[in-house]
Amino acid sequence: MEKALWYLLAGTRGGKNRARIIRLLDERPRNANQLHEELGLDYNSVRHHLDMLEDHDVIESGDQEYGRLYFLTDRFDRHRDRFEAITEHV
Repeated sequence: MEKALWYLLAGTRGGKNRARIIRLLDERPRNANQLHEELGLDYNSVRHHLDMLEDHDVIESGDQEYGRLYFLTDRFDRHRDRFEAITEHV
C-alpha cells in the first residue's frame, strides 16, 4: 500500500487532488457528483481520480449504480499514517 500511495500522491500530476478526495471521503462517504461540486473539479477528472484510487484499493464503492457512494477501504485505514507522512512531502 505504501508504494501505491507514493505513486498516487507524489508520482503523478493529480496527487494533490487525490489527497483532497481522500480527505473528503474520510469525513463521510460521497458520490462523484458531490466530490465534483465540493472540489470544483471537472466531473470527468473526479471520475478518473476515483478510478485510480479504486484500482489501488484506497477506496471502494457501494453497490448501487446511480449515485454510487465511495468509502475508504480498511486496508487504507491500516496505512493512514503513511498517507499523512506522504502528503507532508507533496
